[in-house]
Amino acid sequence: MAHTIHVDIVSAEGNIFSGEATMVFVPGSQGELGITPRHAPLLTTLKAGEVRVQSEGQEEQSFYVGGGALEIQPHLVTVLADTAARAHDLDEAAAIAAKQRAEDAMREHTDKVDIAEAQVELARAVAQLRTIERLRKKR
Repeated sequence: MAHTIHVDIVSAEGNIFSGEATMVFVPGSQGELGITPRHAPLLTTLKAGEVRVQSEGQEEQSFYVGGGALEIQPHLVTVLADTAARAHDLDEAAAIAAKQRAEDAMREHTDKVDIAEAQVELARAVAQLRTIERLRKKR
């Protein structure tokens, strides 16, 4: 039997995933992290992107997170997401519309706070679209 690590992905909306994995990939604020069982403890922030959970004998599962925090313990990975969804539940049309709104807001506003908010929204929309595209390629 392969060694596994327990993974919990939660957001304000509720528990998105809870189960065992052999490998987990998360979008850390400084780059993608690959997590295996018995990983060294770590706390870090997450950027918007895709969380991938691999389990032996099962198809890889994909989730979108809109940022948040990550806690790694040797036998437990906890993703505390600002927002989260299963990748196959993402709405491509809504993500494209959000991307367009963010780009328009960046062009129209001169206030630094408004531009920063638009940049965050743009990053989230682009991350959703990348997750959708990756899921489409796997099919």
